[in-house]
Amino acid sequence: MILYNLFRHSQDFVQVKSGDALMREGDNGDEMYVLIDGEATIEYRGMHFADIGPGDFVGELAVIDHSPRLASVIARTNCRFVPVSRKRFEFLVAETPHFAHEIMRVLAQRLRRTDELHAAGANR
Repeated sequence: MILYNLFRHSQDFVQVKSGDALMREGDNGDEMYVLIDGEATIEYRGMHFADIGPGDFVGELAVIDHSPRLASVIARTNCRFVPVSRKRFEFLVAETPHFAHEIMRVLAQRLRRTDELHAAGANR
């Protein structure tokens, strides 16, 4: 809930209707997004990867390493996302230790999830 509390009062947000994509795998991007309202699904290589809700974030890898999007994010309900630019991200990492820790914690979880998916695919 760290990110939710940091961004919940933001007046700058992107609305995504149920069934629409916030981003698609392969898209270029220089912002990450924090989900404030609604529910969405992350799809990685065409597979369900995770469901996200308020306080979760997506798109952080493109901000960190300037690479194309690795996953698609599809709204399951009407959603409101707060964009976080690369400049703002770098400021928050430098000035807000809890923000940086939360990013690292979720990156670790997602890496473990990716390993699980690869292991499950290898065992077929």
